[in-house]
Amino acid sequence: MKKISILIVIGCLIILAVSCRNDFLDLAPQDQLTEASYFKNPDQFKASTASFYDKMISWKNVDGVNVFGFMDFGSDLSSNVKDRGYAGQGSYGLGSLTLPDNDQFWDNSYKYIRSVNLLLEKARAYEGDKDDIKQYVAESKFFRAWHHFFLLQRFGGVPIDTVVIDLDSPELYGARNSRYEVVDQVLADLNAAIPNLPTEQTIPDADKGRVSKWAAEAFKARVELYEATWRKYTGTTTDFTGSAGPAKDQVTEFLTDAVAMAKDVMDHGGYELWDYNTGLNNRSNFYLFTIDGTGSNPMGLDKPSNKEFILQSVYDYELRQSAVQITRESWRLTPSRKLMDMYLCTDGLPADKSPLFQGYSDVSKEFENRDYRMISNVLGDESIPAAGAVSLTDGVLYGFGNFKFTSWNFTENSYRPDNTESSNYPQIRLAEVFMIYAEALYELNGSISDADLDISINLIRKRAGVAALTNNLVSANGLDMLTEIRRERALEMYSENNRFNDLKRWGIAETELNQNVCGMVVGDASYPTDFKDAAGVATDKYTPNKYGYGETVVKTADGDLNCLVIMPASSHDFQRKHYLFPLPTQQLLLNPNLVQNTGY
Repeated sequence: MKKISILIVIGCLIILAVSCRNDFLDLAPQDQLTEASYFKNPDQFKASTASFYDKMISWKNVDGVNVFGFMDFGSDLSSNVKDRGYAGQGSYGLGSLTLPDNDQFWDNSYKYIRSVNLLLEKARAYEGDKDDIKQYVAESKFFRAWHHFFLLQRFGGVPIDTVVIDLDSPELYGARNSRYEVVDQVLADLNAAIPNLPTEQTIPDADKGRVSKWAAEAFKARVELYEATWRKYTGTTTDFTGSAGPAKDQVTEFLTDAVAMAKDVMDHGGYELWDYNTGLNNRSNFYLFTIDGTGSNPMGLDKPSNKEFILQSVYDYELRQSAVQITRESWRLTPSRKLMDMYLCTDGLPADKSPLFQGYSDVSKEFENRDYRMISNVLGDESIPAAGAVSLTDGVLYGFGNFKFTSWNFTENSYRPDNTESSNYPQIRLAEVFMIYAEALYELNGSISDADLDISINLIRKRAGVAALTNNLVSANGLDMLTEIRRERALEMYSENNRFNDLKRWGIAETELNQNVCGMVVGDASYPTDFKDAAGVATDKYTPNKYGYGETVVKTADGDLNCLVIMPASSHDFQRKHYLFPLPTQQLLLNPNLVQNTGY
């Protein structure tokens, strides 16, 4: 038994987890059924696929994992690094990786894939009308693609698993597939799934939350943009020894199809950005992520108002609570100085280019005339702080907070107490599809028209209260279009588990991560902030000796200024090898045909 290993062979009982609306959540427990007595009718296939939805990483802790092991902790956009990170992600950004004996993400992914393969095996043997179960077969192939892509992002090429592995299966001791073969398998599964999935418009209310055709197309576009840009900028530099290289140049093919998939979702999916700025004090970007009953926002909007989430992990206060402290954990996602300066001014220009930027002489000024996403993410529903209102005295507060994903009106034992918060978690949303469309178009052609910007990124900027991105704005202000497209992605998708993967697929992770991580501007005698009096003497609002790494001069949006150092560049050693995680040593011992990733 001890020799079994690589793909975690388990007895696969059908455990019906949870998923969506009442009918989906209230499926009768059938976990005592055996494989032999199951899969006899379409309802059983439908019920068994419900368990797949619980295996997407989100709020609820499943098999020892939830989303707080991700969310950009430890990236260049977060001042929450090292010991304040989760599941090692803070240390990951520092380049502090050790060889693990085991890896729960490897184990879990293959366990989930085995459950999918079991259903597909039973579907092939099903004696009824195959049309009655084609949707559930398609959902299964979607999730097999989902988990293989997760493995690809973490490890690169991995063993492809498309059969039910048993104790004597030769596949247990197979070699690694190349990343190129894994990508081909992911896309093959998605191509097979898409024609047999329902459109969002035809999914019954009781089944809302199940994968639609549009969700599969959006995910396919995500995969294709990821892999096209990885090959373009990172290339084969992370391939393991002996890995087969790409059989052909697929970059143009992937980018072309990513554009087509995104455009189909945009044109026909029926989704729309959740924009209630008029009634929500321009803070749609805050309340969007906290919708959890009519008491979760000042307008009394509930989950059916949200037509932006294309695929989501569904929670319900009565039927499926998150069972985690969403607000308290999200508060820890403190933004870095770099992220704060990336936010645009309302004229559409970066702060260092805009005449509207007011500087940092007091803590209120850098919020003035700025992107609504900055206000929403950093302040939530709170007012812009008054001069002298922010305290930097205990060595923990860096001057900024995070309110993305935190519940509105959250107080101890008040609306949605700890562990009962039940907002849905977005796996894919329309804003991401807009950004995929714009980035893929630019990467494909080396340019993008104003018309294409207007049907994608500029819709996001409009909700953020920011002027449109145009070719003239870029050329007239010495900007770079690709940089601005990437900026939009960073700002819109902050804390949604994209930043590390984006930096790696752009081939710039070493440059961006091996820098000082800084907090608030504290200034000096020539640039006094509200932490110092008129003579430049520190007040009790800022206690320098509480900060072990002191201050450093940083190029900010208002020139070179003193900022708090949260983690110095000297503590970072992120290398090309860290683009991929090492394979767990236990798997290498159990299967001598596996090859470790380069550099470990």
